[in-house]
Amino acid sequence: MKVCILENDDLHPAAASTYQGYAAMFVRLFRAAGANWEFEVFHTPTQQYPDSFATYDVVVLTGSKADAFSEQPWVVELRKQVTALLAQRKKLLGVCFGHQLIALCLGAKVGRSPNGWGVGRMVYDWRGSALAKGWQDGPLSMLVSHQDQVLELPAGAQLLASNAHCPIAAYAVGEHVFCVQGHPEFVEDYSAFLLAQRKHLLGEDLVARATDSLQHGHDGLQVAQMMVAFAQRVPGCASNSERP
Repeated sequence: MKVCILENDDLHPAAASTYQGYAAMFVRLFRAAGANWEFEVFHTPTQQYPDSFATYDVVVLTGSKADAFSEQPWVVELRKQVTALLAQRKKLLGVCFGHQLIALCLGAKVGRSPNGWGVGRMVYDWRGSALAKGWQDGPLSMLVSHQDQVLELPAGAQLLASNAHCPIAAYAVGEHVFCVQGHPEFVEDYSAFLLAQRKHLLGEDLVARATDSLQHGHDGLQVAQMMVAFAQRVPGCASNSERP
């Protein structure tokens, strides 16, 4: 499979030498989840896009510190590109900002969370067992860092995950859209780095609680395995057969 990663942000310079970039985090994650995929990366803040998406089986939208509803020219262009991909029913995987931007392009409301920042480790009620064999519905944890969220479920979408802080934490649309608010690509050390960087925004108490939550582990690899299973599912095949 050939996968296009739309990289929607840059790492802080202090983290770049360790983690390389958000796209690199996803490449490592998907390979750990068993995906033998070919990846190509495009940096959307500098208006990098492929000449055509036709050769890609899947398009991945990463997170970003930008707002999905921003009127920054690069975000406006990204919404235009994603709207066209949705019309073509291209397989899309969205994470955090990507999750929000896809929902917005589907006509749903996206905005600041009424519950404030979501940071650290969060546990959700997961209802997406059909996306991956061997995974059961029930509690599922992800590392998070967001002040925006999807405020209403897109039309025709299936709700996959929720909790009191973020009622729409994951959703799928048919066999072509799978989005999560959390960051399966994050590792605990990177989450701790972000928390330290944002202490002035979040306050010491919230940062301390969120940092402490990181010691409990998370299910990012399992979410990635579901993404891989979803991406490789043959459209219209009830048995969820996969292709290479």
